[in-house]
Amino acid sequence: MARRKTWLEKLRDSKDLPKVVRVAGKGRMAIASPLEVDALMRRVPRGRVTTIAELRESIARRHRADFACPLTTGIFAWIAAHAAEEARAAGARRVTPWWRTLKAGGVLNEKYPGGTARQRRLLQAEGHRVERRGARLVLASALRAP
Repeated sequence: MARRKTWLEKLRDSKDLPKVVRVAGKGRMAIASPLEVDALMRRVPRGRVTTIAELRESIARRHRADFACPLTTGIFAWIAAHAAEEARAAGARRVTPWWRTLKAGGVLNEKYPGGTARQRRLLQAEGHRVERRGARLVLASALRAP
């Protein structure tokens, strides 16, 4: 039986990425590599946050594309988060601050390590306020007036 790849191996497995492909009727779509998404997530300073949509905008600009792939960007952020926790468990002191990358509208990501509860604790430790909005946890500063 084949050994499963570690999260770090998945992060480093860029295959033939990044690349730009043409999508009929939509234009040029950039597909980042996992390491490229990880590098963008690493740039978010303490006390600040970003969203997958903002990562996609940055990827599209970098590759001179009309947009970036939402599916792979989300998957690669998920891989980066798990690779960071794998590195932390192995003794790394500086890891990708995955908890600072949110879903659209400031929604916390239940698929990150430890789920939304862990992401909430890490964000609150940096001074952010998180509130429950229905079934979802949302960064308070990202909430819009009803």
